[in-house]
Parts: sequence; structure tokens; C-alpha cells
Amino acid sequence: MRTGDTHPPNSTKKISSSAGKKKKRTETMEAFYLMVFGALASLVAALELSKTSKDRINTSSAFSSFKNNYLVVYSLMMAGDWLQGPYVYYLYSQYGFGKGEIGQLFIAGFGSSMLFGTIVGSLADKKGRKRACVTYCITYILSCITKHSPQYKVLMLGRVLGGVATSLLFSAFESWLIAEHNKRGFDQQWLSITFSKAIFLGNGLMAILSGLFGNVLVDNLQLGPVAPFDAASCFLAIGMIIILLSWTENYGDPSESKDLLTQFRGAAAAIASDEKITLLGAIQSLFEGSMYTFVFLWTPALSPNDEDIPHGFIFATFMLSSMLGSSIASRLLAHPSPKVESYMQIVFMISSASLLLPVVTNFLVAPSAVKVGSISFSGCIQLIGFCTFEACVGIFWPSIMKMRSQYIPEEARSTIMNFFRIPLNIFVCIALYNVKALPMTVMFGMCSIFLFVASMLQRRLMVIAEIHKSRSQNWTAMKEMDSEADPLNG
Repeated sequence: MRTGDTHPPNSTKKISSSAGKKKKRTETMEAFYLMVFGALASLVAALELSKTSKDRINTSSAFSSFKNNYLVVYSLMMAGDWLQGPYVYYLYSQYGFGKGEIGQLFIAGFGSSMLFGTIVGSLADKKGRKRACVTYCITYILSCITKHSPQYKVLMLGRVLGGVATSLLFSAFESWLIAEHNKRGFDQQWLSITFSKAIFLGNGLMAILSGLFGNVLVDNLQLGPVAPFDAASCFLAIGMIIILLSWTENYGDPSESKDLLTQFRGAAAAIASDEKITLLGAIQSLFEGSMYTFVFLWTPALSPNDEDIPHGFIFATFMLSSMLGSSIASRLLAHPSPKVESYMQIVFMISSASLLLPVVTNFLVAPSAVKVGSISFSGCIQLIGFCTFEACVGIFWPSIMKMRSQYIPEEARSTIMNFFRIPLNIFVCIALYNVKALPMTVMFGMCSIFLFVASMLQRRLMVIAEIHKSRSQNWTAMKEMDSEADPLNG
């Protein structure tokens, strides 16, 4: 027997004991995942089932039909988007591209959204929001088709098309909904119902189902990493047919005398002249920039030593947290108090504290350089914090939609909404480009600071809105007094 093959006494027992401890630790961590998921599922179910008439807004059957039609379309659109997300990076790596080339492809998508977003937004206001929604479906389907090619240039074209489609997804559909809602004479408060349900279904339930469906296509049926993109194309095509058959057209400013440059100037002037719109745009960019940065950071944060963590299950847990947030938002929006401008300050503060956890745990919990079987203790703490952040994301979406419906002028809604996305896309591109250069604690610290600033800006927005409302009420009262004092009146 060679010397290298010999083992110290009791070494076999030690190895066996170590393996047993590792297995036990892994089983404990798996129980932790299930416990978090089960707790979130119970909370969501309890919130939804415990809603009373006070938590619901009485509406009409016509509105219910309109809302359900929109929710079906929006859910299909989001399914088409969610099916692609988990497999984009994996597909590129399967084609043999390295991290640098994949990073360039991702930057191209965000850059495309930044460069072309304002153009397609203005065209949506001018040429019609329904037409823009159909364009989204066609553009995203073409982007999915490019995934069949391993050619870098074709994939780059797909990323550019995907960036254009993303701009339309986050502007044209909301703009169409608000304009059509007002055109049909529905109560303004009823918009919050559609917003909260759209986030609950589209950003929560559809994300979970899409992740599971994509997993079945790729792993169980072994159809390859392109299969989710083909499935996404089918959902987008179905949604497009429903839009063509059941939606009517609406416009922002259909004036033929205005070119795109004039529309840009008008939108920029509206943002510059109204502090409420400026604040809303800054708040949105700060929050969404932090949110997209979090998307890139949560995996290395939870597995710094390449721990074996269930990415799909954690993603589903995050989406369940988002559903919890949208369920909370639906209750908050159903009541006149607290107002959305007020409670969002608290939401941003909680978000800031949640993303500060990785920085805090890095100092308080000694990092281990040894790879373990599953998530570490600090990872468990961070996972709870990340779920809290995702719940805040679930509250953010319907709430920001509500504020946008109140403050952004109808004639340039899509244009202004895409103007808001310019600083967001710049921030994400910079973060992507420097993701290796900056430590994770610095990145999370930056996001936490941005969210704290968003909370301060939200407070300023609330103060400005209250002053504006008070002035409007005083002006109305003065006009009524003048009318009553006028002897020629009546």
C-alpha cells in the first residue's frame, strides 16, 4: 500500500461523521426554504380570504368585464416575458459565449430600451396605444425567434428588439388602460383595483407558473433551452389576437401637426414645469434601478462560496413575496387613508433596510471560505430580507401606477413614462458593466442609499401634492363665493 493511500486512525469514521453532518445541515436548510415558502403562502391566502366588504370597492358589471379582459391580456403578456427571463443567460452559455459577451448582450437590451424607448413611447401616444401593444407582441415574438440562432449578431438583434418590447410593455399597456378607463366613464378609484390585480396575477402568479412551466419544458420534457422562448411566442400571439378582437384604439395627442421632436419637447417641458412629475420620475428610477441591480446580486449574495441553493424555488419564493405585497397594496388602495403618497414613504424605508442586510451581515457574521452543502446562516437572514424587499416591490408597482395616473398628463403619458426609464437604464448598464469591479457590499449599500433617497423624495411629493390640493380647494371655494355674491347670477 502506498503512503499516500494510508489514513490516520478513525479517519473513516471522521469522514462518515462529516458527511452525516453535511447531509443533516442540508436537510435543515431545505426545511428552512419550505418554512419560508409555507409562511408566505399562508399569509397570502389569509389576506385574500379575509377581505371584507370594507376592503373591496363596489363596482359595476361593465367595469368587471373590462377589468377581466385587461387582466387576461396583461397576464399573457407577462407570461411571455417571465418564461424567457430564467433561460436567457443559460441559452447564451449553451451557445458557447463567455461572461463578457453575455454581459454585452444584456447591456444591448437595456441600451436599446433607453435609446428607442422614448421614440416608441411617443409613437404610442401619437399613433395609438392599441397599435403599440400589438407592436409589442410582434417585436417580442421576433426577439424570441432570434434565440434559435447561435450567431452573435442575430442574438444581438434579438436583444435590441427585446429592449424595444420592454419599453412598450411598461408604458403602452398602462397608458391604454388609463385612457380607456377614463373614456368609458369609470370611477377613478376603480383603477387601483385593476392595478393591484394586474400585479398580483401578472407579476406574481404568472411568474411562478411560468417558472414551473419552463422547468417542465427544459428539464422534464428535455426540449432544450429554446423551448421557453417558443412557448412565450405562443402566449404573446394569443394575447395579440385578443387585443385585435376586443380592444378599441385610444390616443394621447393624435395631432398630425406635431412631429416626434415637438412631442419630446412637450414631454420634457411637462416634467420640468411640474415638480410632482419630476419627483415621481426620480422616485421610479431610484427604486427600479435598485430592483434590477438586486436581480443580478441575489444569487451571489446567497451563495458566496458556490453553495448549492435551489434557484428556482427561491425565485418562486420571491414571487410569492411579491404577491403578498400586491395583496397588501390592494387593501391600502381600497381605503382613502392612508394615502398612497404617505404609506410609500414607509415602503421605501423598509426596502432600504432590507437591502442593507447583506452589508450588515458581512460585518457581524464572519464569512466562511469553505463551500457548504446549502445556504449559510447569514444567507438565511439575507433571504428573509430579500423576501421583505420583494414584498415591497409588490406594493410599489400598483402604487406607482396609481400615482402616475394622477400626475402624468394624458396627452404625453407613454412619452413621459419612457423618459422616466432613461436614467434607470443608464444606471443598470453602469451597474452591469462594473458588477465585477465593485464588491457586493458596495453595490447593496448604494441600492440602500438610493431607496432612502426615494423615501425622502416621496415625502417631498406628499407635501407638494397636499399644497396643490389645498390651493385648488381654496380656489374653488373663492369661485363659489364670488358666484353667490354676484347679483347677476341667478
